[in-house]
Amino acid sequence: MKALVLAGGTGSRLRPITHTAAKQLLPVANKPVLFYGIEAIRDAGITEVGVVVGDTAPDIRAALGDGSRFGIRVTYIPQERPLGLAHAVLISRRFLGDDDFVMYLGDNFVVGGIAPLVDEFRAERPDARILLTEVPDPGAFGVAELDAEGRVVGLEEKPAAPRSDLALVGVYLFTPAVHAAVRAISPSARGELEITDALQWLLDTGHEVRSTRITGYWKDTGNVDDMLEVNRSVLDTLATRVDGTVDAASELVGRVVVEPGARVTASRIVGPAVIGSGTTITGSYVGPYTSIAEDCELRDSEIEFSIVLRGALIDGVRRVEASLIGREASVTPAPHVPAAHRLVLGDHSKVQIHA
Repeated sequence: MKALVLAGGTGSRLRPITHTAAKQLLPVANKPVLFYGIEAIRDAGITEVGVVVGDTAPDIRAALGDGSRFGIRVTYIPQERPLGLAHAVLISRRFLGDDDFVMYLGDNFVVGGIAPLVDEFRAERPDARILLTEVPDPGAFGVAELDAEGRVVGLEEKPAAPRSDLALVGVYLFTPAVHAAVRAISPSARGELEITDALQWLLDTGHEVRSTRITGYWKDTGNVDDMLEVNRSVLDTLATRVDGTVDAASELVGRVVVEPGARVTASRIVGPAVIGSGTTITGSYVGPYTSIAEDCELRDSEIEFSIVLRGALIDGVRRVEASLIGREASVTPAPHVPAAHRLVLGDHSKVQIHA
């Protein structure tokens, strides 16, 4: 069995962060989201992994390499532009051959991994198996309709009037039957080859599509709120580990990880929280559900429920919360309260001003 990991999306909902970083490489508890999916695939016993890449291909290649550090073999599959999940299957035909495969969206996060699902699929081998979860806003997802016996009878992508609240999770399992399906369908109104249309084609042509409801935790980390929520979920699993330096004037409360080379001075850190290698925390408060990446600096500041990326500076700021702070960003106080605000903002920026 092989795996197909989709890592070519643009990350438009995470701009401006994703103007300079692949969304799949944004960190959760200081580890890229993509790595959690790769590790879940490996732990399911799959070692041949195709990775579909787009404009951020150099970053993805640099992060994964040949896959040997994860115990897998990676084949990169270029996609000129994102044209739908079924298009990713279509262009991956040579890599996939006639093997069964799991398709995993690189910015999705499933707690507990996929090994039991893969084992079940190998044993039963329906033509396709989809994962479903109840969501409050099904119109934002692919949606499945089940009959009274729980069989899949219909699928639709981002419907205006959803027939159920069961959204497709970003993990799919297929036999080679799906290749005929992705060749048979046409682009949707938004110009993409939809995997929901391919699944519907399988149903319409008498193939077996089964479903499994996810009762655990799943998130599509496509926006800041979801990134923070996944970060919270992962940090909840931390075990305390202090490999850096914490002075006697500092206090660590709860589950806190201080990576090698990090220095905590005259500060209070309340876990769960993780402090990356080479980061210095001085005279500051770091609150629960905060991950601070490597080589950051916090001075005389307070932060909680946030993600801070590599090399950021937070100096003299009260108080930061529910924030995603980009690489090499600098957050400092204004020298005085201005009579007016003068802004130079890039495309898709978001600014909140207390008037």
